[in-house]
Amino acid sequence: MDGASLTLVARVRSLKMSSAQGRAHPTEVDCEWQVVRSSSGELLLQLSTYGSDTRQSQPKVSQTVQLDLDTCEELVRIIRANMR
Repeated sequence: MDGASLTLVARVRSLKMSSAQGRAHPTEVDCEWQVVRSSSGELLLQLSTYGSDTRQSQPKVSQTVQLDLDTCEELVRIIRANMR
């Protein structure tokens, strides 16, 4: 399997505020979500993003992240506190 056909999956273990200067990205992508079950039976929220509209190849998943319940709850707190 070549590197171009791999989808990277990462389980988010922590959320920390960055001190680096950020900026808005110029491109937008679509994201699909689903709930999956780990091998130990834990439910995980899975978010998969697709390449931008300017991608040369057909749309395909480019990155996937998974969050457990505690991390999802922390993300909701972050959103409520900062996105008003």
